[in-house]
Amino acid sequence: MNYRNRIAVHPNVMLGKPCIKGTRITVELIIKKMSEDATIEELLEGHPNLTRKDILAALAYSADVISREELIVS
Repeated sequence: MNYRNRIAVHPNVMLGKPCIKGTRITVELIIKKMSEDATIEELLEGHPNLTRKDILAALAYSADVISREELIVS
């Protein structure tokens, strides 16, 4: 999925955290809610401005960011 059309980062919006374009819904919020067992349907119900593609874009963005991290093994 090409998330670049759906995720925006602006220094003056939500402290520069990645958000769904046109909203103040952060990628972090979506990932956190899903990690707490929220379903896509529940997210859509709770945030009428979101679409399924927005949620999938947040997941794709997160996967891309994580794949570029350097792992430090202790």
